[in-house]
Amino acid sequence: MSDEERRDSLADQAAAWVPPWDRPRPPTRPASPDSPDSPENLGSEGPPAGPDPSKISSPGAAAKPGERAEGAESDTAGDSGRADVPKRSTGGRRRPAPAPEPAPVLDDAELRGALEAILLVVDEPVSELTLAQVLEQSPERIGPLLDDIAAGYTAGGHGFELRRAAGGWRLYTRPEYATYVERFVLDGQSVRLTQAALETLAVVAYRQPVTRSRISAIRGVNCDGVLRTLVSRGLVEECGAEPDSGAFLYRTTTMFLEKLGLNSVDELPPLAPFLPDDVEELADATR
Repeated sequence: MSDEERRDSLADQAAAWVPPWDRPRPPTRPASPDSPDSPENLGSEGPPAGPDPSKISSPGAAAKPGERAEGAESDTAGDSGRADVPKRSTGGRRRPAPAPEPAPVLDDAELRGALEAILLVVDEPVSELTLAQVLEQSPERIGPLLDDIAAGYTAGGHGFELRRAAGGWRLYTRPEYATYVERFVLDGQSVRLTQAALETLAVVAYRQPVTRSRISAIRGVNCDGVLRTLVSRGLVEECGAEPDSGAFLYRTTTMFLEKLGLNSVDELPPLAPFLPDDVEELADATR
């Protein structure tokens, strides 16, 4: 056979070649009952389903118009299925901070010891709220326990006592031992306020807030120097200015309440028993 005839033969074979998916399927022959492939021998499930040869396409084969390749359809279905699932993105999110651990609840014995330790080092009366915040305990437990501690000191006959003063609590020496404490601390020397200072302090205590001119008018003498002394001792302090005149206002301090053993100025004794009988006549005379 010449080369030209061989080329014609190959061209005819290529033109007559039919792809496998376009070839007609051979007729299937029903399986006999004795055949191992029969449904009776395979059970209720029947033969395993395999891929249909007519639907198998080669990767390079083009799909017919109006049809979609099975592989592309499955890929699209897979993509659409994955698109329906929300993606969890952790970028830009912060993990919530862990909740703070609750403060341990102290029993009464440990809480009593902690309160006594703090009260031994304070320089001024400390409030129940401050103690509760420092110890991280409920304020409702602090007040009754302090009362119990104070009662225990009194019943035990100690030389000190726990007393409420100036809106807080502090340890004090008992009055019956004051002479011994003064002998140790002052070594027989004491600094006392003058009569003028006591009178000025009384006016400020009962008429506060009060101006310097008002104090001088009540006492009848100039009290500038005495008032400066009380301020330097920490018994009186400025507390703003009078709206009308702009004069400074004065009031008593926490040290004043502490020195007198008072919780507030409301506990000051009334002045009525100490006033003269003709106080109203004297007040009218000064007007």
